[in-house]
Amino acid sequence: MTTNSDAAAAAAPGAAVIVQNLTVVRGATPVLDRLSLAVPRGRIIGLLGPSGSGKTTLMRAIVGVQIVKSGTIEVLGLPAGSRPLRTRMGYVTQQASVYDDLSVHQNLAYFRRVLGAPASDVDRVIERTDLGAVAGRLVGSLSGGQRSRVSLAAALLGAPQVLVLDEPTVGLDPVLRVELWALFRSLADDGATLLISSHVMDEAKRCDRLLLLREGALLADDTVQGVLQVTGTDDVEQAFLRLIERGEPHIRPASEPEPLR
Repeated sequence: MTTNSDAAAAAAPGAAVIVQNLTVVRGATPVLDRLSLAVPRGRIIGLLGPSGSGKTTLMRAIVGVQIVKSGTIEVLGLPAGSRPLRTRMGYVTQQASVYDDLSVHQNLAYFRRVLGAPASDVDRVIERTDLGAVAGRLVGSLSGGQRSRVSLAAALLGAPQVLVLDEPTVGLDPVLRVELWALFRSLADDGATLLISSHVMDEAKRCDRLLLLREGALLADDTVQGVLQVTGTDDVEQAFLRLIERGEPHIRPASEPEPLR
């Protein structure tokens, strides 16, 4: 049987993120247990699983802000959390990480200076996230969807190569969700790698590849079509349940041919 570590190693050439034998504990309980995976470049990778499965912990570890017990993480060939990665990665947390008492433009101008990004970046990311109509408004006066866009705009400053987005569509209405996913696809088409977490299984089909987590372990790592094919279903939620019943992970390295549609 192919192990998680073997699969990560096989998929490593050209990968944006390589996780090897990552263990994170909280108290005496493992949150992630010897987790290994590889994230290919220029794709939208969906990180799915129920609440408590370890999605946020994994994302924090990849960004470099999570204390880990053991294992290694490389991002763009550098150890996670390395200083040079600060301008090459963008991170959006579940809660909007912007200042309510500043305008959209002021927030982005501040974060632009912190990152050392070009001054022209502020207008670029405002346009990219369709925030022009509210650029002069205080963030605290915006809707939840608009505030999420401001956080995303801040993460896009400096044109990062890897974007880590923790449940960016949670609580948004269906129209806003569709608009954000269209933006994510546009970013991937431009060459960015996006790791997007969600507990909403119907968002899975918008991704190029899926990582399914359960209780800190990798349940599946494959394309959407591959996950559906191996479980004989046409629904990702049903596929997730069948993989649990099967009792062993399904890993298809990104270097292997994708299944025929």
